[in-house]
Amino acid sequence: MPKEQANWSPYDNNGGSCVAVAGADYCVIAADTRMSTGYNILTRDYSKICKLADKCVMASSGFQADVKALQKHLAARHLIYQHQHNKQMSCPAMAQLLSNTLYYKRFFPYYSFNVLGGLDNEGKGCVFTYDAVGSYEKVGYSSQGSGSTLIMPFLDNQLKSPSPLLLPARDAVTPLAEAEAIDLVKTVFASASERDIYTGDKLEIVVINADGIRREYMDLRKD
Repeated sequence: MPKEQANWSPYDNNGGSCVAVAGADYCVIAADTRMSTGYNILTRDYSKICKLADKCVMASSGFQADVKALQKHLAARHLIYQHQHNKQMSCPAMAQLLSNTLYYKRFFPYYSFNVLGGLDNEGKGCVFTYDAVGSYEKVGYSSQGSGSTLIMPFLDNQLKSPSPLLLPARDAVTPLAEAEAIDLVKTVFASASERDIYTGDKLEIVVINADGIRREYMDLRKD
């Protein structure tokens, strides 16, 4: 008797790209709004960026059903934290919580590839980058998703951060001003959307600084 549904998988990859850049007093997190499966575009206006706290934002690519489940779990944990401690989680604390949450599910992982960005306790920009099972690193800039193989070399060329092996440890934040970082993010997405069929339609940029959170949008190619 032939096997039925032999190729069924609980996962899908809905594509899209995410970028985060940390500066001295700001953090820029950006993602495109296209959601695909295979050669089909499911929607051209899906936000991959989720606000977790006043100074902490997460951008996620991969399987968007798992991403949504992960976001709901983190929101619930953050609410419990606020009731217990009477304050919001800091960005480094949220980074550790996200790592623990992903690692807890390591045998049936959330198929999500995340970048977490925001301001730390001193008001400096910070970016944390993840794999699907919770391994994470604090960096000055990062990219995840289908266009990350195109975007990361560009960012390395423009922003090359010092080796983490150097002593004394160097600061990972990028030397760019906020406006320059926004322009750089727009450039990398315009470039990635030319070559990656899963990145396009519109770019959503979230900027976090001492004044709060603001959003900007830019059109990308729609084919």
